[in-house]
Amino acid sequence: MTIKIDVFVDYVCPFCFLVEPAIEELKRDRDVEVTIRPFELRPDPVPTLRPEDEYLPRVWKQSVYPMSDRVGLPITLPSVSPQPRTDKAFMVLQLAQEQGLAEAYTEAMFSAFFQQDRNIGLDEVIIDVATSVGLNRAEVEEALRSEEHRDRQRAAQDYAVHTVGIDSVPGIVVEGQVLRGVPSATRLKKVVDDLTDPKATSGQEQA
Repeated sequence: MTIKIDVFVDYVCPFCFLVEPAIEELKRDRDVEVTIRPFELRPDPVPTLRPEDEYLPRVWKQSVYPMSDRVGLPITLPSVSPQPRTDKAFMVLQLAQEQGLAEAYTEAMFSAFFQQDRNIGLDEVIIDVATSVGLNRAEVEEALRSEEHRDRQRAAQDYAVHTVGIDSVPGIVVEGQVLRGVPSATRLKKVVDDLTDPKATSGQEQA
């Protein structure tokens, strides 16, 4: 029984990048189908964050860097100010999804922002990241200009907020069950095991 999992992310959210090792371990060890879904934390016209303000350095010092060390994924607070909007990157995610490259594209986008300090709101950066994972440059450029892709991104944001009830990311939805925060691989596996063989899991807990 394949368990379907939706992972809602924003490319400027470090916790969305830091949950990737747990997702990868889950994919290796369990029969799951993972779909990356977009969620803009600060859609236009909401102002985006600035790394020189007090909030981001404090959160990174208290939470992000310790978690980065714990999961073994080195990342750095990007210097891009203000932080980029991610609607255009998500418009190209649609193209990546159609070609089976959504997870590779997402990982490359996270790496561009959190490991290479690149402005992922710029068309040329999005194009470079997209082509690096195998997407066609002309198709990426067309997606960035496409009103259809823009409308689909608005619809995807609306779905995340109003249908699923996502209000922060990462938001991991396992067969309709929303997990908030950054769950460990162990917790994710337990949720999947409860769905595939609840009697066995409850028996283990009682033993």
